Amino acid sequence: MDTKKKELVGNFKNAGACWCQEAAAVNLPDFPQDALGRAVPYGVYDVTANRGTVFVGQSADTPEFAVTAIASWWASEGKACYRRATRLLILCDAGGSNGCRPRAWKQQLQEQLSDGFGLEVTVFHSPTGCSKWNPIEYRLFSPISRNWAGKPLRTFETVLACLRGTTTQTGLTVCASLLEGVYPLGQKVSNAVMQSLNLHLHAVCPRWNYTLKPRLFAGEADCGKTELIF
Repeated sequence: MDTKKKELVGNFKNAGACWCQEAAAVNLPDFPQDALGRAVPYGVYDVTANRGTVFVGQSADTPEFAVTAIASWWASEGKACYRRATRLLILCDAGGSNGCRPRAWKQQLQEQLSDGFGLEVTVFHSPTGCSKWNPIEYRLFSPISRNWAGKPLRTFETVLACLRGTTTQTGLTVCASLLEGVYPLGQKVSNAVMQSLNLHLHAVCPRWNYTLKPRLFAGEADCGKTELIF
């Protein structure tokens, strides 16, 4: 999973070319104040099913937004497709809203995914500069960019239609929906909250590889819990 490039929504030029009888008339300067808003597409790509799910936000790209998108995917599609699943593997970049450094990313994974659905969530971050090896980049985001190339993204409905219309010869299908809500920047997570997470660092590259397990009920103990705080 990853965040695709943010797009201004309005009558603006979109890079690329498409077949049409007449070129669309657009505004040359793409001033943000002339836009309807800024689309923040967060994608989840299911490697097994060759299916992409894109949640388009209209606020900031924050860890809370990223995990809400993943949790929404699991609630709407994931748990229905994988009914017996107790573990979830996430491949993502090392920076941005789903980076290895933000404390809020781990906190939200613990609360929304691990505790919320009883899942053991393992996260593998691609090292800095290696995001191109993330399957979502060339199996989902590249086809999306080719599909809406040259098409002005005038409304959020146009954005969703372009996302849903993305297919490939290998069978890719894409589901897209708006993700409502305001996600403020600058959320802080205290040391006490980090200590409460059921976070287990892996022996190899522990900053990039770790597992979050559902928190136990009062009276139970987990001797393998890692106390290290980033």
